[in-house]
Amino acid sequence: MKILVVDDEEMIRSVIREYCLAAGFLVEEAKNGKEALQKLLYNSYELLILDIMMPEMDGFSLLKQLPKEKRIPTIVLSARTDEYDKLAGFDLGIDDYLTKPFSPKELIARIKAIRNRTSNFIDDIYTLNTLELNCKAHTLKIDNKLVDVTPKEFEILSYLIKNKNIAISREQLLSKIWGYDFFGDDRTVDTHIKMLRSNLGKYRNHIVTVRGVGYKYVEDEEE
Repeated sequence: MKILVVDDEEMIRSVIREYCLAAGFLVEEAKNGKEALQKLLYNSYELLILDIMMPEMDGFSLLKQLPKEKRIPTIVLSARTDEYDKLAGFDLGIDDYLTKPFSPKELIARIKAIRNRTSNFIDDIYTLNTLELNCKAHTLKIDNKLVDVTPKEFEILSYLIKNKNIAISREQLLSKIWGYDFFGDDRTVDTHIKMLRSNLGKYRNHIVTVRGVGYKYVEDEEE
């Protein structure tokens, strides 16, 4: 796993580098958002560890300028603890938010969790037996045949797969897929899940209902 660590503090980059190397990851560094943007545009990485407050270009500005096709799983590592900053980060598509001071061991655990969730993705294509989810082409295939799903169904399936084996609440799905200003209720999620399961056919049981919480995607089918 190749990781880009972006932080203006050399000591923090050094600590992260040593722990990542010990865990078997490859690491490159950038000291500000401007330098990181150039690296991300012309190199391939599998994970971005990003500070927010940096000279020349802050972390959020970097994420806004990064082309969609170059976006990768991102962990924000910041001294900012305000809920607003966390929500702003998740709105920009980050996967995790860890506040400073932080535990390097916890950071490694979160990196491994993201790696495990995305391990079946190659070039934004997820495969499981004869199921293929192509996030770039925005297509779903089963037995090499296109499956007609709505944009919302596709987003739900993609989000659940990227967070496989993790129970996702209906509220999380509403916020992530419909947005924080959506005025609907939980039944909207349930209706879309029902339609999605119907479209998945023989793969329907990979979306599991978690009683009192919401749903999760599992690769080992549950009856």
